[in-house]
Amino acid sequence: MSPVWSIAVSGMAAATRRLEVSARNVANVLSAGPLPSANATATASFSAYVPVRVDQVETAGGGTAANVSPVSPSYVPAYDPEAAYADANGMVAEPNVDLANEMVEQMVARYTFAMNARVLRTDADMMKSLLDVKV
Repeated sequence: MSPVWSIAVSGMAAATRRLEVSARNVANVLSAGPLPSANATATASFSAYVPVRVDQVETAGGGTAANVSPVSPSYVPAYDPEAAYADANGMVAEPNVDLANEMVEQMVARYTFAMNARVLRTDADMMKSLLDVKV
């Protein structure tokens, strides 16, 4: 595989991972749970979703990799006294997910994937035209 292809494919894989992570965060935005200070019964039975983020890093020899790590802080306190896992003050832990940021992450993933696919197409067209040269 040519270096151009390996770099573009790594970019496409990173974009795919970015989209997967963002989609998981959006799907679990309402998955609240007990605050860490809640009683032991609530923390044993329920847990809040821990959102994750993607950090894209350069790899040796070109290309990129997507490292996934938890968001810190992973929750924000919210008032929901009707929840079974609410503490004495009616507070629960909601995942620390910013929907506007997740929309941006999804758009970045879309355009990153498309541009890396365009690189592959351009490289293939250049190789084809090189091989089509008649002497």
